[in-house]
Amino acid sequence: MKSIQEIKEEFKRAALKELPALMENYREDQRKGVMNLLEQAGKRLEKLEAERVRLEKMRAYEHEYEHLGYVCGIDEAGRGPFAGPVVAGAVILPKDCEILGLNDSKQISEKRREELYEEIIEKAVAAETGFASPARIDEINILQATYEAMREAVGKLPVRPQILLNDAVTIPGIEIPQVPIIKGDSKSLSIAAASIVAKVTRDRLMREYDKIMPEYGFASHKGYGSREHIEALRKYGPSPIHRKTFIRNVFEDRT
Repeated sequence: MKSIQEIKEEFKRAALKELPALMENYREDQRKGVMNLLEQAGKRLEKLEAERVRLEKMRAYEHEYEHLGYVCGIDEAGRGPFAGPVVAGAVILPKDCEILGLNDSKQISEKRREELYEEIIEKAVAAETGFASPARIDEINILQATYEAMREAVGKLPVRPQILLNDAVTIPGIEIPQVPIIKGDSKSLSIAAASIVAKVTRDRLMREYDKIMPEYGFASHKGYGSREHIEALRKYGPSPIHRKTFIRNVFEDRT
């Protein structure tokens, strides 16, 4: 008979799909330690089932429009920061694609976003990003720059989507039919995937800027207007990646 520690290691190594068969193997084992392991495994499976139910709810829009062909989610990251570009993501997922934990990027830790990004890139039919620089944001305003980044992301896709699911906006200058969805990054898997691709891409870029200009702390605040960032701005002045139209108040409010 295997020791409880050996069985524990078996459960620890087991993938979720292997748990039912493993649980059945030890169903008759009345040792308390084994019974606890079975209970824990059961809770993992319950959690998995709840996650699959949540994901299925987030496929509602995808199911509604999948008869048209490729469904593409669109979202952006970086509309609010004082520095850095705005980045748009465009992602087409396969039908019934399962990426456990996929959700609005704002609801997920940075570490988990990085993991999900890799899984999205691996599983997606196509995933692209578009950018608008700080200078472009100053030139045409943040909304128009966001639209420009979104058009770029869609234009770079190697396959043409038949429908765009957008987080809240309707993008001008695109002939593809669009469905704007309020809080779409928490209601649509495709938009959630796009939000993660955009966010991770932008965060990685801001970490690279931090290596060049460490005095601003871009790696920690990613260009957003934290107290640390404002203090650095006042001490060192604006960098080449600061949005002039966003930081005026920092210097106007200075006493």
